[in-house]
Amino acid sequence: MSDPLPSGLPEIVADEEDLARILRSSGHFSTTVVKGAAFLPAKDGMTSVIRHGAEPRQELWKLARAFLGSEVKFHGAAVCKATVVRAQHLNVVADEPPPRHANVVEWPVHADPELQKARQKEIALVIASQSVLVKVEA
Repeated sequence: MSDPLPSGLPEIVADEEDLARILRSSGHFSTTVVKGAAFLPAKDGMTSVIRHGAEPRQELWKLARAFLGSEVKFHGAAVCKATVVRAQHLNVVADEPPPRHANVVEWPVHADPELQKARQKEIALVIASQSVLVKVEA
C-alpha cells in the first residue's frame, strides 16, 4: 500500500469516493441538472475534479476557492462517484497539489477529431446524467 498524499488521502482514488467537478460556466448546468459539457476534458486531455462530496458544502467551496483562486467565480459543483467515471472506461488519478485534486484521464482518442469529440461528448453526458448538481447559494 502506498503512502498517503499530503492531504492525508490515499494515492489510489477508491470507486466509492465522491468527485466534485467545479462548475465555472453557467452553460454547464440547468436549473436542476448537470450538462455533459461540464465533464468534457480540457485541452490537456484531462478533467479536473476535487475528491469531495456535496457535504459539507462550506468545505467543498473552501477547496474550490483554494484551487481556483479567490477571484474566479463558480456556480456550484457536479458530484458523482468515481465508479461512475470508471464505468465509462476512464480513470481517476490523484494529482496533488492542490490538496484533494484529481484528474479524470484516459478519454478516448481518435484519428478523426470529429469522432473523438462525439465520443467524448457521449461519455461526458453519461457521467453528467449520474451526477448531482450542488449550487452555490447566492
